[in-house]
Amino acid sequence: MDGEFLKLTLYLLCSTVCCVIGLTVVLAAIGKSLGIRKLYTSVLLSIFEFGKSKIERYEKQRYQREPKDSESHDDSDRSDKETTENGGDPLIQRDIAIDAYQGIRIPSNRADYDLTNLKKEFHMSDIMYFAKCGVETIIEDEVTKCFTAEELRTWNFLTRTTHGHQYVSVRLTVLWCLGCLLRYLLLPFRLVLLSIGLSWLLISTAVIGLLPDISLRRQLNRYASLICHRILCRACSAVVTYHGRENMVKNGICVANHTSPLDVIILSCDNCYSLVGQRHGGFLGLVMKLLARTADHIYFERSEVKDRFIVAKRLKEHVEDKNKLPILIFPEGTCINNTSVMMFKKGSFEVSDDIYPVAIKYDKRFGDAFWNSSKMGMVQHIFDLLTSWALVAEVWYLPPMHRNENESAVDFANRVKKEIARQGGLVDLSWDGQLKRMKVKDSWKTKTQDDFSKILKVD
Repeated sequence: MDGEFLKLTLYLLCSTVCCVIGLTVVLAAIGKSLGIRKLYTSVLLSIFEFGKSKIERYEKQRYQREPKDSESHDDSDRSDKETTENGGDPLIQRDIAIDAYQGIRIPSNRADYDLTNLKKEFHMSDIMYFAKCGVETIIEDEVTKCFTAEELRTWNFLTRTTHGHQYVSVRLTVLWCLGCLLRYLLLPFRLVLLSIGLSWLLISTAVIGLLPDISLRRQLNRYASLICHRILCRACSAVVTYHGRENMVKNGICVANHTSPLDVIILSCDNCYSLVGQRHGGFLGLVMKLLARTADHIYFERSEVKDRFIVAKRLKEHVEDKNKLPILIFPEGTCINNTSVMMFKKGSFEVSDDIYPVAIKYDKRFGDAFWNSSKMGMVQHIFDLLTSWALVAEVWYLPPMHRNENESAVDFANRVKKEIARQGGLVDLSWDGQLKRMKVKDSWKTKTQDDFSKILKVD
């Protein structure tokens, strides 16, 4: 009797799981949703707010219990700390501002300071000032911190947080345990969806790749690609909100900020693209080969200079062919942690005078979407996402931007980058993202030295 009951229970459980998976795949195929993922993320936000209030209440009580003689000092430290964490003033209050067009300005009350030209005579004491600026730059390196996980203001019941376990309570511990259990119980379900999505990619590209390059093939490829990427999105419990769909590219070049290879999946749930990027090995390389069966993707070796000319030629030919898919390019050339936008390479902006910008912003409270390729492989990155709460993102399709007359490709790229940063709430940086892998060029060091020299009077 007990054996029959166990078999019946397992049968009902397996049937339920199969029905849920089947329903998920069907909804992905038709591009619909029941709203369960949005409800799931809304509940999570309520739990995060509860945890935040408990920790803040504990912090307040702890400061009230501390000795009175250190109260003012501690309140000052706490105020500075809270201001920094809440996106206010940085840790270091600098009295120097660097402007890409107007050089460096240092406010000064010295008698020899020229308010008109913003320059002053050199004193030996200025050496200490320049040394201070150098130390400040080292402490708050705006480049290096773009290649590490974005810090959180409050604990999201995962392991990554700004502070250690400064407060422990029974309720928060129970919530963390339940959350850990939920995330790892969802892992098999997510892995099944991931396998279905990859299997669909393998089968659809193999079959469609046998067809001749006609209109039917392009239509089937578009439909199969949308189904595949929607299933893969659901494997991460992704909730993506798209804005400005009327600006979506139909033919030409689309550029976006880059956080993870999953950016392609996020955007491909709403449109079909040809990809341009560096060749990879391993799991990511296998996916790139599968995608290349049915569409004209452009892959290259970054180390080979001659590839740049070949890529530029292929890009131009692709854009001129109105029957081909729009090209999706990440001009930064590397993944940034979704806090900033770094220098856009000018190559794609030399090919076409019309660019379709897209801004992508992930919600860090549900998981870290940043792929640090120098420290983890693609498989580990996917595993981290599958064991996070969810992948929540907003996508803005911005109006197409046209290259002005006599505007250089570099200036055009900077203008597009600035617009993406503005819409996505990201910091606009002029540094090259390849600094993650290489040393600073001497020309960049010289440029900074020249900027500092501009504040001194030179005969």
